[in-house]
Amino acid sequence: MPDVRVLVVDDEADIRATVSAMLEIEGYDVDEAANGADALHAIELRAPDLILLDMRMPVLDGWGFASELRRRGNRTPIVVMTAARDAARWAGEIAAAAFVAKPFGIDDLITAVERARPAL
Repeated sequence: MPDVRVLVVDDEADIRATVSAMLEIEGYDVDEAANGADALHAIELRAPDLILLDMRMPVLDGWGFASELRRRGNRTPIVVMTAARDAARWAGEIAAAAFVAKPFGIDDLITAVERARPAL
């Protein structure tokens, strides 16, 4: 698999660490951000190939992050990660490439990432 850089954006440190570990085991290069504002800054430093995005976060939530990302002309694919029952609808609201509903297993996560990641 070619190097694929994933940015994991979630306000819960345990979730970020677990998701990052799952992806690293599968060979992905992973960066983390605790909210949408931190994620926008992280993207300026090192552009990801794919973004895993929680929707409900302080400072800048998933909707605000996605809106600002697209306003800047960035079309990086997004996979929504949320515990909400409306995961599919929320993913549609921000034109996400895929979604995974929390709690999810490694197979669900990797399937969503593989489906959404750009061909490199």
